[in-house]
Amino acid sequence: MDKDNRDDFTFAKLSDLKLPVTFRISQLEGTRKPHSFSEVLEKPELRFHGVQQSPEFSDLYVTCQLIADNKPLTIPFRTSFKAFKKDYTWNEWITLPIRYCDLPLDSQITFTVWDIAGPRSAIPVGGTTFRLFGKKWTLRRGKHRLLLWPDREADGSNETSTPSKIGTRDEMGRLEKLVKKYERGDMPKSDWLDALAFRKMAEIHAAETEKSENLFLYIDLPRFDFPVIFSEPDASSLPSTSTAVAPAAVPVPPSQSTFANDTHLWAIVDPDIARENPVEDKHRRLIRSHRSSPYDRELKPNAKIRDELSEILDYAPSQPLTSEEKDLIWKFRFYLTRDKRGLTKFLKSVTWRDPAEVKQAVEELLSQWTEIEIDDALELLGPDTVDSRVRAFAVKQLKRADDDELHLYLLQLVQALKFESTASDQRSTRSTSSAISHDDSGLADFLIDRAVHNPILGNRFHWYLMVEVALDDRLVRKMYARVDFKFMSKILESPGGVERRDLMRRQGELIETLAKRARDLRTSKDPRPRKIEKLRTFLADPKYGLATMPPPPLPLPLNARIEVTGIIADKSSVFKSNMFPMLLYFQCADGTEFPVMFKDGDDMRQDQLVIQLFTLMDRLLRKENLDLKVSPYDVLATGPSQGLVQYIPSKTISGIVSEHGTLLNYLRAHHPDEGSVGTYGVEPGVIDTFVRSCAGYCVMTYILGVGDRHLDNLLLAPDGHFFHVDFGYILGRDPKPLAPPVKVCKEMVDALGGLQSVHYARFQQFCFTAFSILRKSANLLLNLVALMVDAQIPHIKHRDVHEQLLGKFMLDLTEEQAIEHFGKLLNDISPFTVVLDRMHDWAQYWRS
Repeated sequence: MDKDNRDDFTFAKLSDLKLPVTFRISQLEGTRKPHSFSEVLEKPELRFHGVQQSPEFSDLYVTCQLIADNKPLTIPFRTSFKAFKKDYTWNEWITLPIRYCDLPLDSQITFTVWDIAGPRSAIPVGGTTFRLFGKKWTLRRGKHRLLLWPDREADGSNETSTPSKIGTRDEMGRLEKLVKKYERGDMPKSDWLDALAFRKMAEIHAAETEKSENLFLYIDLPRFDFPVIFSEPDASSLPSTSTAVAPAAVPVPPSQSTFANDTHLWAIVDPDIARENPVEDKHRRLIRSHRSSPYDRELKPNAKIRDELSEILDYAPSQPLTSEEKDLIWKFRFYLTRDKRGLTKFLKSVTWRDPAEVKQAVEELLSQWTEIEIDDALELLGPDTVDSRVRAFAVKQLKRADDDELHLYLLQLVQALKFESTASDQRSTRSTSSAISHDDSGLADFLIDRAVHNPILGNRFHWYLMVEVALDDRLVRKMYARVDFKFMSKILESPGGVERRDLMRRQGELIETLAKRARDLRTSKDPRPRKIEKLRTFLADPKYGLATMPPPPLPLPLNARIEVTGIIADKSSVFKSNMFPMLLYFQCADGTEFPVMFKDGDDMRQDQLVIQLFTLMDRLLRKENLDLKVSPYDVLATGPSQGLVQYIPSKTISGIVSEHGTLLNYLRAHHPDEGSVGTYGVEPGVIDTFVRSCAGYCVMTYILGVGDRHLDNLLLAPDGHFFHVDFGYILGRDPKPLAPPVKVCKEMVDALGGLQSVHYARFQQFCFTAFSILRKSANLLLNLVALMVDAQIPHIKHRDVHEQLLGKFMLDLTEEQAIEHFGKLLNDISPFTVVLDRMHDWAQYWRS
């Protein structure tokens, strides 16, 4: 930079910074306390921890890793061993193998401090995630104090649970911020006064450290002369991918390149950046008004344009339309009214702030449009549709669905109530002159009307509302409570309404009683046999009215078709898992028994969603005459952290292997057929069920990206029905590395007779057919999952669920190409693959 200009410019570009990323891990401050004597008695392994062995200064070390967009950019680095004497000070510089100019904007460094936990094992003292760029896209520099989250490893995700800085401010934090300003030269220096100030700060620092419960890790980043602003390399300097020959660029000597003539350095805040260019907007409106002539009604596309339109109509719901595509659809809007796929794309092409366009679109064209499919109606009930007349049109289309079909979509339709104008708290901000209608679309009334007339549907509807009423969001809670009140009022007006309302009250009391008992069992320190004994005593106690319920029989909340008269205490039990869920055998009015699991402490809403989508996919397959013997068990969340699950008598694959050796031995023990050679001594019907159900769950878990699969959450019933349970990780999330995209384990392949068997060939064929059928309904599944984004389900909120599902369906490929690619994924994870390292990865996944 020229000396003359030095005072005129005060920042530099990141893309010019070719140095490697460097920082210093300085020291750890805060008081670490050893575990109490009672804790060590309860958990003897604690005595091996470093803090217990040498409370003053145990052998701590720090690991750090650069992460961006939830993916690691470097391998983890760790500090070298150091014997600490008077404080935890490393003063160790770490240089990462990446340059500053290559850093993405969301780059973060995770720091975890580790202590010894015993021979060859370590335990996290605390972790923290530090963002390399500040709010104004500036690279952070100088000394930083990072808050450590105790006993946790640093979480490097974008929505991190271990941020290095939180909103709370303490005196030391305030002073350190001032010191940073002082070091940057932003504050005047006065030697005699500064010496006094720093001495006083040292005293404050010691006092704050003494009383603070928190641990802080100090790091030092390089202090550049100027703030470094995030910028990517100029596109003109990148190698071109075009085949055209670019004119030769004249290189500028470095001495002549100054900040003054570098136009890419300057960023001017433009409040209208999100709005359309007014010139283009005016041009488009003129073009459209010119086209809005009587001739538009008779306008028909030629063959080339017809192909273009067909391609646009095939776009996935999440794909945005370009302005040219919107203009093309608007031009042929009258022609498209006879195409049921065209409505959603047409509504995306309307300029909603133009009253004339809105008037023609909603008042004239909407009424002329042919009946649309259910998947498009669901898309129109999403958050992007603001005009209530369009939403009312979608509700009208839903009225064609029978109660069974409506039951499949009910979970999402209850969520869609959040996007109704009556539920929105932003009505006051709307312009009265707007062309958009904000009346009630009638979705709530439609659902209430159907729920009142069908008790089975009504029972589910009531419990879906109850879960929403129990959530934290005050506005949402109030809206759903209002819908439930209206629903109950309508029931009381209907014939037999008082008795039906009383049954719902009894259901609520039953769930409340079971939830309290489940919570007590989960939190008690009793061994499992004692827990089982306590549960049975509780169920048999006449004062709770559970062993024999008062008449009339109570519809089970999980499935209102089943009426129960009591719980069989002697058969009920408690499972071994962490949450100790209860197994309850309900006595049914028809003399049968119905086993149910009650879980408390687990969010069941994600499992409920997965099972609902499994049920829907099974119905889509059966519609095409493909029965894959899928047995989606019932799941009902009765609150944000509790719920009921239908229990299917079966065994986990790990249990079968340890007890019977192989799955075939297990099936042979229950359904032998000595004369059968082709089915390995097992009844042919049982093997057929096994082959079909393996294929069904293989495809469905692939589409939903179900993760965390191991031999304890794959189950097999004695009649050959194979199925998955426990859906804590979906849509591509998996706590284990090397996760195969298609989940098929060696035990399944062995039971099918190996890769060369006729049964494995049938299994593959069923997989390909099922995948091909479900691809045709991709939009329906996409829209159903998209409606759940605001449902506060952990693995769906804050994520682009459309992208996750679209990648599975491979809609950009032809059907043959998609099936070929799916076949590669299916065979890639087989245990007999020739690629030995894949074989090892695959085995590691199932073993862990």
